[in-house]
Amino acid sequence: MAALKLTQIGNSVGVILPKELLARLNVEKGDSLFWTEAAGGVMLTPYSAEFETQMAAARQIMKKRRDVLRELAK
Repeated sequence: MAALKLTQIGNSVGVILPKELLARLNVEKGDSLFWTEAAGGVMLTPYSAEFETQMAAARQIMKKRRDVLRELAK
């Protein structure tokens, strides 16, 4: 566990993330992070649960309509 520093950024407040945490999350400047409530605090992740749900639905449609998509690709 390590302390994170809060800093003023314009009218907002930001968190300084150490290099080790950025490497562990596999993110860099300009990437997006998502937070969700978890037992005892919050969870910080580079993956959007909503996007994953949408992609699962898209994969189902692509599998079901494979022939239609193949014809459209011609």
